[in-house]
Amino acid sequence: MRSARVRVAASLVLFGLALGMGVEARAAAPTFTVGWSVYAGWNPYFYMQKSGILKKWADKYGVVIKVQRFDYAASLDAFVGKNIDACTMTNMEALDMPAAAGVDSTALIVGDYSNGNDQVLARNGLTLAQLPGKRVMLVQKTVSEYLLERAMDLNGLGAQASQLKLMNTSDSDLAGAFLGNKGNQVAVTWKPLVSQILAQDSGVKTLFDSSKIPGEILDLLVVRTEVLNRPDGSGQKFAKAITGAWYETVAQLAQGAAPAISGSAAASGDSVASYKEQLKTTYLFSTPKLAVDFADGAAIKQKMDLVRNFCFKHQLLGQGVASADDVAIKYPDGSVQGKKDRVRLRVDSTYMQMAQKGSL
Repeated sequence: MRSARVRVAASLVLFGLALGMGVEARAAAPTFTVGWSVYAGWNPYFYMQKSGILKKWADKYGVVIKVQRFDYAASLDAFVGKNIDACTMTNMEALDMPAAAGVDSTALIVGDYSNGNDQVLARNGLTLAQLPGKRVMLVQKTVSEYLLERAMDLNGLGAQASQLKLMNTSDSDLAGAFLGNKGNQVAVTWKPLVSQILAQDSGVKTLFDSSKIPGEILDLLVVRTEVLNRPDGSGQKFAKAITGAWYETVAQLAQGAAPAISGSAAASGDSVASYKEQLKTTYLFSTPKLAVDFADGAAIKQKMDLVRNFCFKHQLLGQGVASADDVAIKYPDGSVQGKKDRVRLRVDSTYMQMAQKGSL
């Protein structure tokens, strides 16, 4: 009896040790945090987590991936401050925030481009030609400012762009502030905020939208290059896991799967109808091949050249920057836009290619 008790006790001790080691192993799994903000092309990260798709892929590669919602500007600050490992952002913000701050970053996923989601809105019948001298509500130093200037340029009003009075407004405050004060006549923002404003005030009209500049406002998932290149290989495991989860999620959206659409709509408290309307003005790279073809093609370089020169013109690339070439961009073919010793943003199609080949 005593020996049986000893065997039972020993077994319990061994079980406890094994359980403890299992907990320790799980606790030791490399953990990565992805920041996202409300936007049609980024809401799927919310669904990806809620549905279990993200956990499935993270478990496959032995990592833990968390997603965290932010206001847009706050997400960029968190990324630059190294409080999160990866972040959804546009191509312009990838340049004028982390790259300009000297944070070497890599665009892992080219998710979509805004094809009408971003709009210049005005009330009281104002036209683009009447905007100089008027207050314009927007999130400054973002693609909203870029869109506004491109609208002026393409309508022969570029020389007057400097006369615009920009009023920096958080994306979480913009719709309420614009709708609540009729004295605010002009706003530049993106859906779903655009949809909310247009639905609640019939006197507001669209003066310009991003469908006029296709491919210039790209929506990316960007990771710090130092995270991607961690010596233990965990950064590459993260990249494979998040890319696999992304394309599984996007495939469901492209197929019109109800859970994916309603789950993504829930990320911003939208109705399914509203979210579907947002997707219509989002050019989603719904397959890895579409994304790879764009990332590896010539068009992205031409679009990025416009963006980087805008950033330099508006002194968004940091202090002491003598030209746009001082914050360089490296593309998948190895070519560099700018000085080769000043690469701060890398477009890497490696993991999208793996998704395309089915090798994730």
